[in-house]
Amino acid sequence: MQIYDSVQKNKREFIPQEEGKVSLYVCGPTVYDDAHLGHAKSALVFDLLTRVLRAEGYDVTYARNITDIDDKIIKKAQEQNKSIKEITDFYTLAFHKEMDAIGVSRPDIEPKATESLEAMTQMIQKLIDAGHAYRTSEGDVYFDTSSDAKYLSLSKRVQEEEDKQGRVESSGQKKNAADFALWKSVKDGSLTFDSAFGAGRPGWHLECSAMIEKHLAKEGAAFAVDIHGGGADLLFPHHENEAAQTRCSTNHALANYWMHNGFVNIDGEKMSKSLGNSFFLKDALKIYDGEVLRFYLLGTHYRSNFNFNTQDLESSKKRLDKIYRLKKRLFGLSESENITAFQTNLLDALGDDLNVSAALALIDEMLSSANETLDTTGKHKELKRDTMANLAYIEKVLGFGGKNPFEYFQFGMDEATKAEIDALIIKRDEAKKAKDFAASDSIRDTILAFGVSLMDTPNGTFWEKV
Repeated sequence: MQIYDSVQKNKREFIPQEEGKVSLYVCGPTVYDDAHLGHAKSALVFDLLTRVLRAEGYDVTYARNITDIDDKIIKKAQEQNKSIKEITDFYTLAFHKEMDAIGVSRPDIEPKATESLEAMTQMIQKLIDAGHAYRTSEGDVYFDTSSDAKYLSLSKRVQEEEDKQGRVESSGQKKNAADFALWKSVKDGSLTFDSAFGAGRPGWHLECSAMIEKHLAKEGAAFAVDIHGGGADLLFPHHENEAAQTRCSTNHALANYWMHNGFVNIDGEKMSKSLGNSFFLKDALKIYDGEVLRFYLLGTHYRSNFNFNTQDLESSKKRLDKIYRLKKRLFGLSESENITAFQTNLLDALGDDLNVSAALALIDEMLSSANETLDTTGKHKELKRDTMANLAYIEKVLGFGGKNPFEYFQFGMDEATKAEIDALIIKRDEAKKAKDFAASDSIRDTILAFGVSLMDTPNGTFWEKV
């Protein structure tokens, strides 16, 4: 398997530290607001990576954190006159629900910042003891970037050219403009935690480093994790600072491979809450089936910037529809246990740094060939069963195509209407059994008036939107 390393800026053969096992850590959400399409894109990319690694035979431990300590959370709680826990619980639940809707599997480990404070304070103390951090008279603790000869080696930045951190974290007590907070003293009565450094809150950059050490790092390993991932915007300063904290407080580097997904643009403009174009995932899910969104958002290579627009989404849906059209033709047939050439080729494509374009081209070719074969030699049962196995493999590795094909085409109908149609189908079946064909035809016409089509199959009667 080949992975593009964001730090070395080339594809590298993936070799885990421990044979057959992979540790993966991805930066998760700060739970103070609804998830947007950028969150969805990143979650989908690393869900795909996890699926591909497991299909390759690796035992994967996937961790993604929840940041539930943050100034934005405190501000939201104050604005809504709610407790911080009410805010974080609400948005964590919403995040999980929306990730479920787009087929993102839950991580194996999902640590929360509030549950990892001891690990954070221990790391801070190690950095102080090693001379890489210092306390100020105001009670803050800062990482001393000048003490780390490898600082900026991750992002390859030159500090004088872009001192982003100096602008964000200004303090007259910092030794260097680039130094960043490990512990922030709090004296305004807002959320604080007790520590040996005084009452305060941990710095955001510290959280992931400490949680990785707590949950994934192993004694004697050269790297805390095999792969660390997140959005491209996290490379600097967040991941740069994480890497510095880890190497300066432990005897290992943070990660062997660094992976970053591209930005999401809305109609050609970078998505940003400040620009007012942050498309919330919950709003998209009101219009489109979650699997349609998954297929669309995964349709562009993960390192490329993604331009979200409704025209491309509709075109993408038609491509997904073809999978379900074929599945409908084979409905009720069991899949074979054969490992087909298609399955091997699909995994090879995705093993090339998640080359989804090549994977989708293989799927298109398989769909076309299968449909052509069904048209000409429709009674070839073993070939049909191999095709069902191929469709099941697509669902396993890429996470789409696993729904009932008839229900897939029902999206957009409200639940009351669905229930009414289903009830009418039962009545129609009863009329047919009683050989009351006039009543059966009348009920059929009533059903068709809902703007749906009916399919009578050996496995029952199904309907879908026209």
